[in-house]
Amino acid sequence: MTWQCPICKKPTDSETHPDFPFCSERCRLLDLGDWAAERYVVSEPAIEENAPEESNPDESKH
Repeated sequence: MTWQCPICKKPTDSETHPDFPFCSERCRLLDLGDWAAERYVVSEPAIEENAPEESNPDESKH
């Protein structure tokens, strides 16, 4: 399957590039650095903030 590298847009192939979907280790590390620097964000919360937290049954015994 052929795609474009999300960093540099060069063609990359899942069968020949070990760093797929990236074209190289350099692009893979650049992407990791962007996540670490918080340049990427998840637009929706992973959990619902209004959901009540479950109480720990062990805490009620004290």
